[in-house]
Amino acid sequence: MNNSFMRYKMGELCRIKHGYPFQGEYFSDEGKYIILTPGNFYEQGGFKRIAGKEKFYLGDVSEEYICKKGDLIVAMTEQAEGLLGSTALVPEDDLYLHNQRIGLIFPENDLVDKLFLYYLFMTKSVRKRLRGSSSGTKVKHTSPEKIYDVEVWIPKIKDQRSIALLLYNIDKKIDINNKINDNLQQQAKLLYDYWFTQFDFPDVNGNPYKASGGQMVWDENLKREIPFGWTSKSIINNPLVTVLKPGVDVFDRKTYLATAEVNGTSISTGNVVEYATRESRANMQPTVNSVWFAKMKNSIKHLFLNEEMISLINSSILSTGFCGLQCTEKSFEYISSFIGYSYFETIKDTLAHGATQEAVNNDDLDGVFMVIPDDKTLSLYHDATKCIYAKISKNICENQELVGLKDWLLPMLMNGQVTVTD
Repeated sequence: MNNSFMRYKMGELCRIKHGYPFQGEYFSDEGKYIILTPGNFYEQGGFKRIAGKEKFYLGDVSEEYICKKGDLIVAMTEQAEGLLGSTALVPEDDLYLHNQRIGLIFPENDLVDKLFLYYLFMTKSVRKRLRGSSSGTKVKHTSPEKIYDVEVWIPKIKDQRSIALLLYNIDKKIDINNKINDNLQQQAKLLYDYWFTQFDFPDVNGNPYKASGGQMVWDENLKREIPFGWTSKSIINNPLVTVLKPGVDVFDRKTYLATAEVNGTSISTGNVVEYATRESRANMQPTVNSVWFAKMKNSIKHLFLNEEMISLINSSILSTGFCGLQCTEKSFEYISSFIGYSYFETIKDTLAHGATQEAVNNDDLDGVFMVIPDDKTLSLYHDATKCIYAKISKNICENQELVGLKDWLLPMLMNGQVTVTD
């Protein structure tokens, strides 16, 4: 350990306040205040928005339990494996409520910087000690007293702030890329909706097809009218895709991306595996112009692998928890848009089944129908959206590199092996 570091117990550095046990009778699907839960934390740390799954509270609320932007919170219950001790910074003022399973962390004195504490909790050493002292058999719990007993080594306050700022700037760049991608994905969804659910794609004169009186015919699979000359097929049995089967090429070492490594379209760094010793689920081969989605119910995990993803494609294998569709060059963006549209996940969840974990299989997916446009419209959509999906992929790849950099820097900075200079 760097000799400029000093050893403390967490109890000397911070105080942790319990949240309030909000009453279930006042929970609602809408309202002014959102109740924080362990679901608002990423395992590795950071605030996770759970749009559409929030619990609002309609009862009386004391001011002391209304969180402020920048409040440092910690998960005191391991709702999912690895979540215990995860920290996050509250992103907005006067919106989130401090719930009982969440701890609110206050730096105790001038020995520690709050942002540095945020990253200190992300280190493997702190998380390991918290888990080791936790109670509970099925669900792990910790307490302020157990957190206070954890010993840490920290540098001087000036160095803490430099370290925290560097890590925060990496996180900020990742967040900016994610927001850009959210905007680009919304653009793609709007265009898809306009062309393939409203059917106002450009006709031969450049006018919106249906709104300009384009001929429509009834389709029995989709139970609606579609443009004349178009047809409908299932998502896994159509001329635009082929289903990718399990099996990977022999390799020395590659990064394995389980479904847990993907959130929406964001990808974490995964785990390095060897061909001979990889787990049985690590058995899907990514390819250029392939589209992947998680088979599990209530699990929105999408991989849209175009040419801009070639480095990830060449260095990774995927879980059999994904279903992969090999697209043609011109159908890639259309299939990506169909999978990314809310309709697909809704139908997938409806068809999912299973005793322990509900999921879909190929027989189920053969009942998910999509419209098959004519070649000209497909080509026009490819031309209109190729740059959108290319930019999304570049940002995803950059974020993966940034996450890897942060994962390398975090322990090195925290033990003094790497320092930040002005």
